[in-house]
Amino acid sequence: MSYEIRNPELWESGAMKIEWVRKHMPLLAGLEKEFIETKPFKGLKVALSVHLEAKTANLCLILAEGGAEMYVTGSNPLSTQDDIAAALVKKGLNVFALHGATPKEYEHGIRSVIAAGPNIIIDDGGDLVNMINSEFPHLIPNVIGGCEETTTGILRLRQLDRTGELKFPMMLVNDAACKHFFDNRYGTGQSVWTGINKTTNLIVAGKTAVVAGYGWCGKGVAMRAKGLGAKVIVTEVDPIKAMEAVMDGFQVMKMNDAAALGDVFITVTGCDAVINPADFEKMKDGAICCNAGHFDCEVDVAGLKKMAVREWTARENIQGYELSNGKTIYIIAEGRLVNLAAGDGHPAEIMDMSFAIQALSAKYLVDNQKTISRKSGELLNNVPESVDNEIACRKLADWGITIDKLTPQQHKYLFGD
Repeated sequence: MSYEIRNPELWESGAMKIEWVRKHMPLLAGLEKEFIETKPFKGLKVALSVHLEAKTANLCLILAEGGAEMYVTGSNPLSTQDDIAAALVKKGLNVFALHGATPKEYEHGIRSVIAAGPNIIIDDGGDLVNMINSEFPHLIPNVIGGCEETTTGILRLRQLDRTGELKFPMMLVNDAACKHFFDNRYGTGQSVWTGINKTTNLIVAGKTAVVAGYGWCGKGVAMRAKGLGAKVIVTEVDPIKAMEAVMDGFQVMKMNDAAALGDVFITVTGCDAVINPADFEKMKDGAICCNAGHFDCEVDVAGLKKMAVREWTARENIQGYELSNGKTIYIIAEGRLVNLAAGDGHPAEIMDMSFAIQALSAKYLVDNQKTISRKSGELLNNVPESVDNEIACRKLADWGITIDKLTPQQHKYLFGD
């Protein structure tokens, strides 16, 4: 076992957090029982780069119970929880992750898990896959395949695939129905506002929230803002999504027009410089900006720093920036993921579904490694509908809900067989 963490003595706090989420993740508990018996990952090394908090730790432990030799790092310097890292080390896993890691330390963590020579990759945002393809080509023959958790990561995978740089199969976990319908919408919606409210301790009702991006994550953030009593403005570049936001009851306008109206701004786009210096100039005194997209470039914090005549820590996880016009703009969590850098991420029950899909997708790669294509242009694989349906059925059963089934006659009527 090898590790590089802040403090191994923090393990008891991490173990308590993990035990709490385990009680609220019944799908993974069911898979754990099966994996203990069948050992689907016996003899295999799994490299995982996901936000390192309690739910992720539970996934790591269950994969280890299934026989995997786990190599774990974070996918964001501020979302790693040092006590969780310590708890995993106490359990015998290889962990390379530090809260508040410098860019150099963060990349070192990614390199450390790759250097183990993984057979399966579980990624969140694409940093692990991009690095192994670009810097460790000699290890690629060992890789059976990987699973990608996020919208941003899948965008990066598609770019790699188009240029021929992707060299092994990947499962598009984020595109699974039981992932993006629930994780992205309900999970992001709740966890973003939990992070904002915990960090600011300000009321939402009566304020104007500007939500940049109306994909599944943006829908969830806007829906929760409305439920908390905010007036909601949506900004979009996609005309169909913009039209959907209008029909859902939200105002839609350009960001530069919304800048003067918003009290709280949340970017959820996966794009760059969505809020820029021209927008900061128009904002109200005391406007609060945060990001719920994967990377910290959606809010141009670097541009804001250049504009500012004064910068200070206004509150834990909040930086204040005074502009030459006398107004103050506040940034939560340095513009990094507000729900993880300033909170504990999605609720356990939501991540139970997402991580169950991850576990079953990894198992699918192992079970089908001889038949899955390794040809360029055929490397991106959707999660099988059977896996989605299995997760949904298990979740309904956990809730004590039963649903109708097609009769043979109905099945013939619909499908003709």
